[in-house]
Amino acid sequence: MGIPTIKSYPMPTAPDLPENKVSWQVEPDRAVLLIHDMQQYFIDFYHADQSPITELVQHIVSLKRQCKALGIPVVYTAQPGDQDPSDRALLTDFWGDGLADDQNVTKMVDELMPEDNDLVLTKWRYSAFKKSNLLEILQEQGRDQLIICGVYAHIGCLITANEAFMNDVQSFFVADAVADFSLDEHKMAMNYVAKRCGVTISTASLMDDLQNAKDMSAGGVAHALTFEGVREQAAELLDIPASELSDTDDLMMMGLDSIRLMSLVEEWRQVGVDVNFMEIVKKRTLSDWWSLISKSKQEI
Repeated sequence: MGIPTIKSYPMPTAPDLPENKVSWQVEPDRAVLLIHDMQQYFIDFYHADQSPITELVQHIVSLKRQCKALGIPVVYTAQPGDQDPSDRALLTDFWGDGLADDQNVTKMVDELMPEDNDLVLTKWRYSAFKKSNLLEILQEQGRDQLIICGVYAHIGCLITANEAFMNDVQSFFVADAVADFSLDEHKMAMNYVAKRCGVTISTASLMDDLQNAKDMSAGGVAHALTFEGVREQAAELLDIPASELSDTDDLMMMGLDSIRLMSLVEEWRQVGVDVNFMEIVKKRTLSDWWSLISKSKQEI
């Protein structure tokens, strides 16, 4: 009974991410960042100086920093110590008595301590929505998107994403800013969200999309191009649904010729993203294209 000791495993990276069924785009004025259960108690089951924890903490710190800069509210969940058996209920059957009422274990990890204007919700069940006012907070602030990071991916993070869907809230499951009991369970959670209830996305892509949305709302165009936008452009040229075009498909083998590719590069230049045509010709997948586009955007 209780949480097992968790062996280190490699944090998933962009090539490991599943294809999403939907093409939702995160927007700063619609989103809330949820930092899920990043308490010392839960993190102590990992090796703190190994994957996936090193990446987990680093990525959540980066996400929080950007969300704060963009005015996106930050909400934490935290389980209380020494829970009354009637409050803990069936959780005891699966996980034992839970956290002791000891600040050394109930606190957030040092790198992610809540700030004065952050909100900390008491966590009673797998879902952050259960027995909390998270949904009311979203509705009162006119926000309908939830960025989810933290632990554990296939339990609380996944169930929260699922319940967000059932409450008409778009969830963005940050694949390399969650951690789990194992790589297999981590991947299961990523795949379930992508296929059933939300968007599975990397930290880098999410932060890029947030910045693009901000630039667009401010009237800028130089950073307006997004990864999903490029997918849709390529799919249109190939006359196929964007959902059928994976990140690693060979676009030339699928029929994209240099003439149509030249028109695509010209579209990018019109929004301020100047890439070398010959370099793009040598790159045959969306992932490769996006690496060149991202580099170009950083140089603007």
